[in-house]
Amino acid sequence: KNMPKSKRNKVVTLAQTQKRGILRKQELVDQVRESVEQFQRVFVFSTNNMRNTALKDVRQEWKHSRFFFGKNKVMSLALGRTPEEELRKDLHKISEHLNSQCGLLFTSQPVDEVKEYFDSFSSNDFARSGSQATVTIEFPEGPLKSHGLSSADISFPPSALNMLHTLGLRDAFLNKGVIELRTPFTVCKIGDILTPEQCRILKL
Repeated sequence: KNMPKSKRNKVVTLAQTQKRGILRKQELVDQVRESVEQFQRVFVFSTNNMRNTALKDVRQEWKHSRFFFGKNKVMSLALGRTPEEELRKDLHKISEHLNSQCGLLFTSQPVDEVKEYFDSFSSNDFARSGSQATVTIEFPEGPLKSHGLSSADISFPPSALNMLHTLGLRDAFLNKGVIELRTPFTVCKIGDILTPEQCRILKL
């Protein structure tokens, strides 16, 4: 959204918040308001279990812009939650979209450039507990290999056998120092809500 002209400077208070952390929240309010004045556009973005490392990479590539993530209520307060509170015209409409895992991107880059970058953005990462499986993963019988995010197959050390049993791979056994599976093992199926144990297996 392109930034309209500022209405006027507004004093934002956080009187209803607890004393602890008030200064930090007030600083966030000030930083968001400064960005409103500094940049031409603001975008609301959402993430799906995005890790800090991925967000750090995006920040690095977009050093010419400014990101704010988390504390949706404080960011909404900075922008204005109603037409009467808003710092600039229609910014309260941005606040309406700040919920769940959302953030703000302030930038002066062209709209097409922003959309093209984020439409094509992806980051390889391990699944988290509670997320939904997007593929079916099955280990075949025979020697068990560790895959992870690597293209190389790595054999498990014999010492990992007890851990594998704990995670549910009961058919794993040692054969001449090599961990093998007697039968195929399905880690997850498409649509499954992943458990902590399944996520640990997927990281192996």
